[in-house]
Parts: sequence; C-alpha cells; structure tokens
Amino acid sequence: MCMEKVLRGMGYKLGVTIGEGSYSKVKLASSQKHNSEVAIKIVGRKKAPHELVHKFLPRELTLLREVRHDNIVHVHEFIEVCNGRLYIVMEAATTDLLQKIQEVNSIPIVQAKTMFSQIVSAVNYLHQHNIVHRDMKCENVLLTRDNQVKITDFGFGRFAMGYPELSSTYCGSATYAAPEVLLGVPYDPKKYDVWSLGVILYVMVTGCMPYDDSNVRKLPRAQRKALVYLDDVTVESHASCSLPICCSSALLPARQSNR
Repeated sequence: MCMEKVLRGMGYKLGVTIGEGSYSKVKLASSQKHNSEVAIKIVGRKKAPHELVHKFLPRELTLLREVRHDNIVHVHEFIEVCNGRLYIVMEAATTDLLQKIQEVNSIPIVQAKTMFSQIVSAVNYLHQHNIVHRDMKCENVLLTRDNQVKITDFGFGRFAMGYPELSSTYCGSATYAAPEVLLGVPYDPKKYDVWSLGVILYVMVTGCMPYDDSNVRKLPRAQRKALVYLDDVTVESHASCSLPICCSSALLPARQSNR
C-alpha cells in the first residue's frame, strides 16, 4: 500500500490496529527513528465532515504541538501526504483505563489514588494553560506498562479561559457529561472537565458507571441525586465524600458563548 511505503521510508513499520473511529484509526508501529514502539493515528480527511477537517482537527493539532506533560501522550511528529491522510506519531501505551477496570473489576484504592492524582495533574496543567479537553473518560486515559497515566484524544479540545467565556458545542460522552452540557445551555468547559474527573474516579473505585445512560434525557435529573454505591462495592469514606465535591458543576448563566 502507498500508505505503508511512505511510512516505511520514514523508518516506521505498521502493526496491528488498536483503535478505530469513523474517520481515523490507530495502529501500533515499530520505529527505527525513535528506537521504540509507537502508535500512529491515521486521519482520512477526504471523507471526513467539513467541521471536523476545518474546525476540530486544526484545534487538535495546535494543542498537541503545545502540550508537554508527563501524563499527556507525547507526539513525536506529524506527517502529511498528498492522498489527504494525516499521520500523527505518538508514544504507545499498553492499555487504557477502561480496559484495566474491566480486567480487575475496580482499581484498588491505593493504586486509584496514584492514577487519579496523575489524571488531575494533567488536567490541571491543561487548565493552567487555558486548554480544555471536553472528552475526559476512561477510554481516553491510556496506561503504560508500569501504569503511568497518559491522557489522549484532544479531538474536542480547545483553548478556553473558563468563565465567563462559555462553550455551547455538545462534546464528549453522555455518561461523563455535566448537566449543563446535556441540557444544551452554555457551559464553562473547565468545569465540564472537572465533572468528568469525578465520574472517572467513581468508575475507578466502584467498577461501574454512576448513572444509567440508557435514556440521555433523564440523565440531568439523575445527576442531581446523591451518588449510590452498590452493596457489594466498598469505598473508603474519604473517597466517597470527595466524589460529590469533584463532580460539583453549577449551571451557569449564558453570557458569552464561544463554540
């Protein structure tokens, strides 16, 4: 294939596909240049929607060029070719947080503290640089072989100052989305990330989702109720107390919306 010839000429040998979306896929590859295994995200821009190609993808590329943090996936290089494909060469991880939780049912509290502190450190770094993720979820938390966190997928990321600069674009997954996002009102994107962190922490320590997302319309009402823990799930008291605080996201008045 032409794609493989281009990459082979640059010292990359493609391996198995480890992720796939509507307009992109991620493949493992060996790299002579970096002397390690890497992950290559392949984006097909010709068939992708106009908004993705001209709005979200340029934002993602700009952010990936800017960020430098131990707990955010590092991008080695961007490769653009004439067939409309874009190759994003990144450091490779072993698994993601959702797969890890499914393997062990729930993350032991000591390990959960370490992992979650790394997730918070990465998001805090982003917010300090006025960058928001807007799609924080267990699938976007990669883990290396030694369980070091690597935040990935900035497809909905953007630069944002936070309140009173609000967003109005519906982003992310419903179960991890804050009430104001689900209700379709302008929201503070930094607070959205914080809400999603609370959901991630709940899933880590319980092994299950905090809300039933089978009916998205009912989710905002369910989110206003106290969190419930299953009888067979043991959560330390200080961890359970911190969840509502981490998940606290207030409905904000619509002042200024910058999608």
